[in-house]
Amino acid sequence: MKALVTGATGFVGAAVARAVAEAGVEVRVLARPDSDLRNLDGLKVEQAHGDLRDRDSLRRALAGCQQLYHIAAHYALWAPNPAVFYEVNVTGTQNLMEAAREVGVERIVYTSTIGAVGLPAGGGAGTEETPVSLAQMAGDYKRSKYLAEQEVLRQTRAGLPVVIVNPSAPVGLRDIKPTPTGQIIVDYMKGRMWAYIDTGMNLIDVDDVAIGHLRAMERGRVGERYILGNRNLTLREVFAVLGQLTGIRPPRVKLPWQGIVPLAYLNLWAANHLTRRAPRIPLEGVRMAKYKMHYDCSKALRELSLPQTPVETALEKAVRWFRDHGYA
Repeated sequence: MKALVTGATGFVGAAVARAVAEAGVEVRVLARPDSDLRNLDGLKVEQAHGDLRDRDSLRRALAGCQQLYHIAAHYALWAPNPAVFYEVNVTGTQNLMEAAREVGVERIVYTSTIGAVGLPAGGGAGTEETPVSLAQMAGDYKRSKYLAEQEVLRQTRAGLPVVIVNPSAPVGLRDIKPTPTGQIIVDYMKGRMWAYIDTGMNLIDVDDVAIGHLRAMERGRVGERYILGNRNLTLREVFAVLGQLTGIRPPRVKLPWQGIVPLAYLNLWAANHLTRRAPRIPLEGVRMAKYKMHYDCSKALRELSLPQTPVETALEKAVRWFRDHGYA
């Protein structure tokens, strides 16, 4: 059995590639020639050079593969040219699904995002069935991933054997970029978090997310979505755990969400017109912080036996990895 894993040089993709290889499946990874390969250190995989925007390279990469884990995406809260989100996340996904159909891939797991899952209008935890629309997507990343998921569902209705997973906020080892959630941890470790917003998230160990992908491939129902998450926490609760792990006192100042918006707009203007670097206070992150991103993960627990490593353990692994690799 051979599986192609896209995005294997990234945080979630590297964890998935390792889990798939440990399960005895031969792994081929899709990577651009200039990709940072540090996350593949020590992992025996075959490399296929290609790009989601190059259909011929995708067909070559998929040749001889029975399984496909599509994890690659342009994951950021800002880009100098927003078109890259749609070129990679939407058109790239369409290219890959069509290539998989052409070469006869037997089974596909597509990695969407928790941002494409709805939240109840009156508050509470979202589920795979909570209604959501494109109009509710804040920012180009979430909009592009929502559109990509809709494309995958369309292809699934046309007969492509795809299972969709929606990871919440993974934390743990090898967050080399780091991800927006990882950046929160790094900033905390550097003493930059002097206040907090009344928001929330669902955290999960990235290695549990990887096992969730493997179980979705093995037993997930085609055409279904599965939230891969663990524990719902407020940001204040996350900081409390980080305080215990790092010895850095959690912030006590609570800021209103509305008070951060002007700063985010100012940061965005500076990023677009002056620095051409990602803003320190991303507007899309602030917009998402308006809501408690809390979710019900019982479907994945029930149907996929999704592991639930304590989030304290996952955060400890992240803190240790960032410290050992000089991030903070």
